Amino acid sequence: MRRINSVRLGALACASVLALATACGTSSGGGDGAKAGEDQGGFVAPDVPMQKEIGDPEGQVNILAWPGYAEDGSTDKSIDWVTPFEKESGCQANVKYFGTSDEAFQLMKSGEYDVVSASGDATLRLIAAGEVAPVNTDLLTNYADIAPFLKDQKFNSVDGQMYGVPHGWGANLLMYNTDVVKPAPTSWGAVFDGASQYAGKVTAYDSPIYIADAALYLMKTQPDLGIEDPYALDKDQLAAAVDLLKKQKANVSEYWSDYLKEVQAFKSGDSVIGTTWQVIASVAQGEGAPVDAVLPEEGATGWSDTWMISSQAKNPNCGYLWMDYITSPQAQAQVAEYFGEAPANTQACSLTSDKTFCDTYHAEDADYAAQIHYWTTPIEQCLDGRTDVTCTNYGDWTTAWTEVKG
Repeated sequence: MRRINSVRLGALACASVLALATACGTSSGGGDGAKAGEDQGGFVAPDVPMQKEIGDPEGQVNILAWPGYAEDGSTDKSIDWVTPFEKESGCQANVKYFGTSDEAFQLMKSGEYDVVSASGDATLRLIAAGEVAPVNTDLLTNYADIAPFLKDQKFNSVDGQMYGVPHGWGANLLMYNTDVVKPAPTSWGAVFDGASQYAGKVTAYDSPIYIADAALYLMKTQPDLGIEDPYALDKDQLAAAVDLLKKQKANVSEYWSDYLKEVQAFKSGDSVIGTTWQVIASVAQGEGAPVDAVLPEEGATGWSDTWMISSQAKNPNCGYLWMDYITSPQAQAQVAEYFGEAPANTQACSLTSDKTFCDTYHAEDADYAAQIHYWTTPIEQCLDGRTDVTCTNYGDWTTAWTEVKG
């Protein structure tokens, strides 16, 4: 069975994001840094210089990555895309895996790592803290082949300046038992307003970021609340999402973070409907569970990971060579199939061993991707552009999630 990283999204950052509420420097006066973007509520990125060219390789690169993103054959001899990079570039890859976005953020502050595969709940924190530099995409030969819908997002860019290279992505889907849940659900209402129909057999993702799922449903069904972005909630909007989640809790069998437990719960019938990832649905189906997964009509939350380069990189040339290599079609095809996500480089689709892989993961489907609200760190500066109100931050969400679970 394909190895899946069950901790990849299992414990999001619990540290305060108050640093994001204030400018961590001045905006760039030239082209090397970035200024505030209107859709980021006046968020100002510090003035960090951008690399102008790739010089001679330093001989090594220190990589901070999610497990499964930088395999060198030590886990499985047949799973190795790091060794070819080392031979091609002359850069020895020193890889350290991390288990949570908070851990990655803290490790990047040490200045010991050149590049990091950051998820959307960490990227803005890294930018605001000045820990990562703007990325000169002109230096990356594979950047042109990255799906356009992954570029210039509010979690990986500021005011049109990219702060990384998109790597892989996916949606948080609605999985259901096809023998029990009839007709097939088309809305998240099945696990919110209609959850009592499956009392004691609803499952939900165990993380404060799941509040965004409730906010997304409210955004589509209760427009009077004024939610424009599920990650930009003022106090009243957060309270509405929390109230919905508390009502849902009465019907929840368990909150999951371990994919194996979710697979088992759907196989045993302990869970019949709830949030999932495509890779989990595929594993469950492969093990005989009568399940299917859909992207509901309201859209979904999801993730898009980004390779970012440290502002303190000791090996920036090898860092750029790694970012270019890991987003090449060959490497992307291997990572995507091994990890279980859509590749950012759509040229990878012709190289996957499973020729239906990219269709299953909607890798080239811009309309599908447009329905995903990618995880973004909630900050006090409203990400929807509002300036007349203060939004809640991730610390507030963490407190709220504890209240929901009781």
